[in-house]
Amino acid sequence: METILKNIRKSEVLVLKDLVKYQDEQVVSKTLIQNDAVGMTLFAFAAGEGLSTHESNGDAFAICLDGSGEITVDGISHKLEIGESIIMPAQHPHAVYAENCFKMLLVVIFPNKIK
Repeated sequence: METILKNIRKSEVLVLKDLVKYQDEQVVSKTLIQNDAVGMTLFAFAAGEGLSTHESNGDAFAICLDGSGEITVDGISHKLEIGESIIMPAQHPHAVYAENCFKMLLVVIFPNKIK
């Protein structure tokens, strides 16, 4: 299984929140790593933007990098502040909403693909 690095360099110190910029009325995403077992993506949500309720085949670990956001899992809302994180379990409905500007790192692990 080949790991595909995108938008980052190896052996370089990174400030993750600076790798993705806010854009008015947009959700901006930047994939950092993608393969069959794991995906790492940065998101910048403009105020009032979000991701509608959906499910994933993998456990999704969200880490707040800037601002604050609302993560809903199984209909229960959780507010994330800078430095806080939450796991959105595979096959459970979840959504993301940014009342104010919000950046997060999302790491999705697909357990059936790990060898």
